Parts: sequence; structure tokens; C-alpha cells
Amino acid sequence: MSERSPTSPLQPGDRAPNIVLDAITQEGQIAIGDFRGQKPLLVGLFRGLHCPFCRRHIAAQAELDKTLRERGVESLTVVNTPIARARLYFRFHPIPGLLAAADPDRASHRAFGLPTLEFTEDETSWPHKVSMNDAMQMQVDVPGELPEPMDPFRGAELLNNKDGYEMTEADQQMIAGGHGQLFGQFLLDRDGVVRWTFTEVPDGGARMFSKANSEELMSAASRVAA
Repeated sequence: MSERSPTSPLQPGDRAPNIVLDAITQEGQIAIGDFRGQKPLLVGLFRGLHCPFCRRHIAAQAELDKTLRERGVESLTVVNTPIARARLYFRFHPIPGLLAAADPDRASHRAFGLPTLEFTEDETSWPHKVSMNDAMQMQVDVPGELPEPMDPFRGAELLNNKDGYEMTEADQQMIAGGHGQLFGQFLLDRDGVVRWTFTEVPDGGARMFSKANSEELMSAASRVAA
């Protein structure tokens, strides 16, 4: 298997690391290695629950969970939110069948090669740095929820208000340490080898806040489950 730098996302053919995390929706811990030799695994590495875009990505992945499991593929959602805060959130916003884990230190994101953007005054070097001016020029579109495409900061504020999401001290700590964390989804085969990915890293920021094509994902899942 090829070796990649910590700031370069794992690609098909790379072996996934064995990350052990605290479970949110069940007791104990969850290890990626637990699935090796057993089932293919879709790993979704999201920002914290403070991010309204990632809350929607989590819901989108969860919508596919039943179909994935019917095909023999397990699904794991990882959020960089402290365990107590994450459990409280999902207690009041339950998603049936969701298998989720907390990673407030973003160890899994780093291990899978997902970089964290540094917001700068005037320097952009994607995917490691982005100027505030360039960040403000990004457009996010959430049809039916935002009135029009807009910059991600205004969009996040409107969506959080729409959701009634109240920031806690735990959320603020996650924002301070990883506001620019990029997210990704990685489909692993039974041997723990990456077979399909979707991340925000490619295309110079054009994928920011977008989500994977569900048909493409399900097609890849069918192949690894065969």
C-alpha cells in the first residue's frame, strides 16, 4: 500500500488506520479495526456538531445507513465534538440506527490525512491556508433552507438560527481549535483498505460544504460488498 503524508487524504488502495474512539450512541468504544475481516465500513469524518453543514451531511449519510447495512456495509459517523455534548445532542435529535463516535481532538481526521484550514489575513495556499477575503467569496447553496447562495459564515449563522442550535462552551472550544477542519468520507473494504473517497480537499475549495453523490457512493458500496 502507498504511504501518504498526514496532510494528504488517503486514496483508494491505501490502508486505513485503526482509530479507537468513544462511542456516542452506545456504551464503550468503537475501533475501526473491529470491522476488519468482518464488514466493509463507510467512515464519515465530520466537523463538530456546531457546524450546520456537517449536521446535514451526517443526516444525509444516515439516510443511506439502512440500505448500506442491507448490502452488508456498516456506517460510522465521527464528529469532533466532546462526548458529553455529542450524547446530549443526539439524545434530543436521535437518528435511529446511527453508529457514531466522538473525536474532539480530531485524531481520526489527521490519521486519514484531512487538513485543517488556517484562516489568514491575505494568504491562500489551498488546502492549508485560506485568506478571509477568499473564504468570504465562497458560495454555499442549501436549496429550500437558504434564500440564496451566500458566504459560508452568513449561511452557517442562518442555518443555526433555523435549527435553533445554541452554541455551548464545548462548541466554542471546538470552533477555536478546528474551525477550518475539512471533512471526508472513506469507504473501506473488509481488509480495511480504502476503495472510495469524498472529501472537501480537491478542486481548490470548490467542494467545500458540498456532499457526495449518493448514487456514486452506493455503487461503490455494492462493489466492496460483493
